[in-house]
Amino acid sequence: MTFELRTKMRSLTMILAVSLVASAAMAADGPAVDPSLTPPTPLSPAYEGMTGDQLFAKLLESNRARDARLQQYSAVRTYRVTSDTGKLYAQEVVRVDYRAPDQKIFHTESEEGSGLVRDMVLKRLIESESETSSGRAHHDSAIKPANYEFSLLGEQDIGPYHCLLAAATPKRKDKYLFEGRVWIDAQDYAIVRIAGQPAKSLSFWITRADFVRDYEKVGGFWLPARDETSVHMRLYGNKILSIYHGEYVVNAATNGASPSVASEDKPDETR
Repeated sequence: MTFELRTKMRSLTMILAVSLVASAAMAADGPAVDPSLTPPTPLSPAYEGMTGDQLFAKLLESNRARDARLQQYSAVRTYRVTSDTGKLYAQEVVRVDYRAPDQKIFHTESEEGSGLVRDMVLKRLIESESETSSGRAHHDSAIKPANYEFSLLGEQDIGPYHCLLAAATPKRKDKYLFEGRVWIDAQDYAIVRIAGQPAKSLSFWITRADFVRDYEKVGGFWLPARDETSVHMRLYGNKILSIYHGEYVVNAATNGASPSVASEDKPDETR
């Protein structure tokens, strides 16, 4: 491989890394176009008159109550970078161990594909999350009133969950914030899905970036189930980052509970 070609590939990978890490970071605090194509139904009488601020207050209150009970969990994540046709560029399987209030430790279990893509995209993404959780780096991208306004749009079912659907409008132009929609479970007031685009352009080379993050209820807690970020790059087409979360074991060492295991939306290994 010539020096010029190696340099071109490294530059392309760096652009991909910056765009995927930034867009995945938005979903991590809270990620592929919105798959919910059917329009929401109007608000039922139980929710008529509810404002975006009131919905935010219920969400934050419920989150604080759940966070106080979540002492630890472990999970297996599969990170994949592919083309929009399913061609695999790189994959990494890691086990993540969380300890309250903010410690995350990652252990690599297997890896395949391009070492360059793994080092500059997947490992960078994992390092970014580890540093953010430990306080060594921080991007104020949390879904909270200081960053977003909510506007209720109606009600909609996401799988088995009945949700209140809200438009999320960022209060400033920031690549770590998003504009899009948030689905909130109408019973637990927990986020079930987030879908949107960065509030600010990631770079000249990125013409569009879309993300979806889905959550799942595991042992009374709402934890990530699947992320997909689709980035369209000038000259290079679409690149997709997918993260599959599964094999959750929640609070097993603190309350003696039986392991709570999430159902897994595994990637199609035949693609």
